[in-house]
Amino acid sequence: MPATIGAPSGRPTVGLDAESIELLATSDEVAKVGVRELPLALAAGHHAATTVASTAYLAHAAAVPVMATGAIGGVHRGASVTFDESSDLSALARTPITVVCAGVKSILDVPATLERLETLGVSVVGYRTLSFPGFYVVDSGEKLEWRMDGPEEVVAAMAAAESLGVRGALLVANPVPLDQQLDPAFHERLVATALAAAERDGVSGKAVTPYLLDHVYRESGGASLEANISAVRNNVTVAAAIAKAWSASAGPASSP
Repeated sequence: MPATIGAPSGRPTVGLDAESIELLATSDEVAKVGVRELPLALAAGHHAATTVASTAYLAHAAAVPVMATGAIGGVHRGASVTFDESSDLSALARTPITVVCAGVKSILDVPATLERLETLGVSVVGYRTLSFPGFYVVDSGEKLEWRMDGPEEVVAAMAAAESLGVRGALLVANPVPLDQQLDPAFHERLVATALAAAERDGVSGKAVTPYLLDHVYRESGGASLEANISAVRNNVTVAAAIAKAWSASAGPASSP
């Protein structure tokens, strides 16, 4: 069963109803919260949408073994100066959950993000590919060492990680369908102009990601949103297949 996660009125909920989903999607009074902000939103009773980090945290707390998202956060370009890095990475390092995503947001420093995932001990596999996906595009240009070609292989890795007591996440990198990606050359131009605009406007900190994504959306005439939706739908499909296979295997009881 799918369980959308969020915190309407500051109440962390695994399995939002349709009314709560619409509220979080349309209200102008919704905060974006990671794990560190969750208790603050709870105490204040504020509507809150969860990041990958806080979604994974709440899913694991509710014994949900698999989650789907669009793309995870990562290391920002220029992070050697700004130290700007998404808390998604450290959260995934300490949360044993399988995350199906279309890679990391392509506005970020993809090679640096992969290096950080390695350092943090987060397992990364390509789903039917050895090319790390770039969110809006099939291939970020970075290569992977491991691939899995079906949900049963992912379930075997999940069971093995559990038997070993591994506390980090398993990241399943699932590319957007080829016929629904942005044109790669067009995508590179969009990212370059977005980064230049952010530097020109002095955008920094938490405001960088939404600024860049909005710029890409506007300059692409909405095409980036369509690619995003396609990626999410594809990730949900794969995550559901993995969850079904995990359930069929009797989950933890089948671990070696």
